[in-house]
Amino acid sequence: MIKINRWAGGFNMAKLHFLYGAMNCGKSDTMISTAFNYAENGLKVVTMMPEMSMRKPGFTTSRAGKEWPIDIATHKAGDKLPDETKFEDSTPVYETLHKLIGDRAVQCVLVDEVNFMSPEQVDDLEKIAKIDDTSVIAFGIRTDIQRHLFEGTRRMFELADTVKKMPTMCPCGQQAEFNGRFVDGNFHVGEPIVWIDNDPTRVRYQSLCGQCYLDNASSPGAITK
Repeated sequence: MIKINRWAGGFNMAKLHFLYGAMNCGKSDTMISTAFNYAENGLKVVTMMPEMSMRKPGFTTSRAGKEWPIDIATHKAGDKLPDETKFEDSTPVYETLHKLIGDRAVQCVLVDEVNFMSPEQVDDLEKIAKIDDTSVIAFGIRTDIQRHLFEGTRRMFELADTVKKMPTMCPCGQQAEFNGRFVDGNFHVGEPIVWIDNDPTRVRYQSLCGQCYLDNASSPGAITK
């Protein structure tokens, strides 16, 4: 077994960290800043992200306009890209990482949109932290637009050594807990649950508090199933 992060002079107890929040809480921006800080100090970082959630192929992007290249684009069985490409198999995250790095040292693995990973892929993230002794920092959304936990998020809550909520605000001024979606101006949290669209004039996501979510769900023209 390759140990990819043993520091000379001591034993490094690596952890699996989970930072989560509603949309627009700055998850991708924080991940990009973290990657930059590691790189600026000469430390090796590997980045991962489910391809289906990429707004720009091969990159994680923030709403502030920042971007960072993704080293490993993951898929899980059944994932579909905007061009209708569908994947039958899931990416073996642990194996794919080791194929990428060989025997090179890695100080940190950063994961964006971990909510879209499978439980088995999250298990692999734990192996990277505990077997390879490499810190893993994963960012994700807690619930989908129908306020159900994503399966990747649920597994992260179960396994993470540290869990931190990243706050963001609802337009009403309260702290946002949930994610709403508007399509052509109407509140639409029905099927499909995942709808990646780069046209903000048609599809818009909004972080909402519980009261505003319910208010929008009862508005004329709202689609909730």
